[in-house]
Amino acid sequence: MSNIFERYAPFIQEFIYKNNWEELRNVQLEAARVIFDTDNNLLLTSSTASGKTEAVFFPILTELYENPSSSFGVLYISPLKSLINDQFSRMEELLDLSGIPVYHWHGDVSASHKTKALKNPSGILQITPESLESMLMNRSNDIPRLFSDLRYIVIDEIHTLTGTDRGNQIICQLTRLQRLIYNSPRRIGLSATVGDAKIAADWLGKGSGRDTEMPELAGEKIKWRLGLEHFYIQDQQPNQVTPPTENIGEKAMFDAGYEYIYECVKNKKSLVFSNSREETEYVTATLRQIADAKKEDDIFTIHHGNLSASLREEAEMKLKDDDTHTVTCATVTLELGIDIGKLERIVQNNSPNSVSSFLQRLGRSGRREAPPEMMMVFREETPLPNAPLPQLIPWELLKGIAIIQLYLEERFIEPPRVKKMPFSLLFQQTLSILNASGELTPKNLAERVLELPPFAEVDAEDYKKLLVSMIKNGYIQRTEEKGLIVGLEGEKLTNSFKFYAVFKDSEDFTVRCNSDEIGTITSPPPVGDRFALAGKVWEVEEVDVPRRLVYVKYVKGKMEVSWPGDYGEIHTRILERMKKVLEEDVVYPYLKPNAAARLTAARNVARNTGMLKNSLVSLGGYSWCLFPWLGTRAMRTLKRFIAQNKSEFKISNIESEGFYIMFKMEKYDPKGFIDLLNYNAQTFGIDPYSLVGESESPVFEKYDAYLPSELLRKAYAEDRLCLEEVVARLQQIAEMPTFL
Repeated sequence: MSNIFERYAPFIQEFIYKNNWEELRNVQLEAARVIFDTDNNLLLTSSTASGKTEAVFFPILTELYENPSSSFGVLYISPLKSLINDQFSRMEELLDLSGIPVYHWHGDVSASHKTKALKNPSGILQITPESLESMLMNRSNDIPRLFSDLRYIVIDEIHTLTGTDRGNQIICQLTRLQRLIYNSPRRIGLSATVGDAKIAADWLGKGSGRDTEMPELAGEKIKWRLGLEHFYIQDQQPNQVTPPTENIGEKAMFDAGYEYIYECVKNKKSLVFSNSREETEYVTATLRQIADAKKEDDIFTIHHGNLSASLREEAEMKLKDDDTHTVTCATVTLELGIDIGKLERIVQNNSPNSVSSFLQRLGRSGRREAPPEMMMVFREETPLPNAPLPQLIPWELLKGIAIIQLYLEERFIEPPRVKKMPFSLLFQQTLSILNASGELTPKNLAERVLELPPFAEVDAEDYKKLLVSMIKNGYIQRTEEKGLIVGLEGEKLTNSFKFYAVFKDSEDFTVRCNSDEIGTITSPPPVGDRFALAGKVWEVEEVDVPRRLVYVKYVKGKMEVSWPGDYGEIHTRILERMKKVLEEDVVYPYLKPNAAARLTAARNVARNTGMLKNSLVSLGGYSWCLFPWLGTRAMRTLKRFIAQNKSEFKISNIESEGFYIMFKMEKYDPKGFIDLLNYNAQTFGIDPYSLVGESESPVFEKYDAYLPSELLRKAYAEDRLCLEEVVARLQQIAEMPTFL
């Protein structure tokens, strides 16, 4: 401790004294060792609120203090504007007496602040990937002046970036930056939840020419306060536990699950997480409705990506204010590491989709020595007496238990995925590089683009197909000198600020109430109709289609709302653990009475129907249900493989609900069907390309719509299917005793 402490700059030592730190944590000692004593990259993974940010910036700032940079010395890249704003305020406090400037740069930052940074590039620049893309495109000639003495690149929350187009965009940007400044700055990655550190370290170091160190930090003893409770929606069963209520009699006025959430957060500074914007809107409106009925204060705020910056900032400020009691309903936008003060409780509406997400959300609470605390609340329609078997299983409750148990038992976190064919990003980077550099020969363009690390597995022939398509459709243009420049259609894309982002955005309408901006919606209702946004209901007064504006007035009430979107993938390990939850007799101590009773009922159903011993179960008549206990990608693969082998057994109406596959089978021979699938999988293997039809054009990523169908099918086959798990699982199912 003393050796590291003495190496810190005086203003950092003063900061440590001022905050009454008695010792440095292991994470800070290890970060300082790597930064002070090596030239390597650093991947630093430790739990939320463990001091990762200070751990890396204390030694970095010491170096900048002792040897000031002649350009920006540190580039801090964050996936969220709010995280940049939060870290910027924290840095200001730390750097007040250091003389080291800190600038932040994103779409909401004023032009005067950016101008100041450009005039005096030094210290730390905090930026989003989108703003960095804009800088590389529009200020490429000025990049050497701005970054010639760049020493460190810090990437925060890398678990949200590895394996995604946005993360690969950052790696492209860093490689392009290195080319322009003839320098390879050290890279530092930060995260609380990395499933496979080696994969993440390989991703972080791609193209840097440096080794990446991953200090092994002693695992902290888990101390959580957890509770899981279950409710049937509007159920009148007398034996169902209801929350304590005031002034409403014995019967719940609203949905019992929502009233339970209300009581969970009452008098506690809390975050209520939901997995979608729709559910976040609905739970906010419901909690406000309950408060109104009880004549209690409306202390509810809301936070998601379609709200205006001012509403999001209001929610963040209230959470940070220790003197203000507030409850914020949020999506993933508050899952990441902005400092939101002392939160007393997290409520999770249904289960998260991943262990990583569970840990991130749980870690939002329990700071300042208190243990993290989360209540998961599950709401489910009461199954009808004649409901099919799959509807008798509480899938969300099982998923929640499985996620908790996987981490408690094995410290399992989903490993990052590696994308082999990021063609959407390839399209975007091709236009970006042409825009920045001007005319290039096809050979020079291919060299510049395909040498970027994320495109290592894209062959020259596929890139040629992309370029031919881009020329044909006007995104690229051939010159008389046989060079390539951005075409007219390409200019339409690159001239919009939306081009810088590689994640999907929609042509949303901005909603205004008088002078206040509320947020955005995908499509406006007619004048006089109503919709929900920001946890409130609005009536449309005017729609300005050319300017994409909707003018509204506030009205009381509650409505449902929907946005298009993908709700993420579930790992196979979670499904396998869900099956074990049904198989074992363990009484999990965190289950509340309703949840425990619901699990007992589900275990009885699972055992009595044979679905645990025999994955293929008859639902009566021609209807069958397959429970393969596979994650999203493997389930997608199996569904297509079944469709490929459907003719002999007259299979039809194949449907997947995420946890199971239902279909009709006219030829009654379940063993024969499973044997056929297993034989074909083991003997011939599963050809991913044969599972994607020649007429398909699978569009998922932002620029997929601009790509040739042939490349889309290849990307789907390589990156969205999982063959190995399906082959292994079919063999297991075929060898079950009931099939032998």
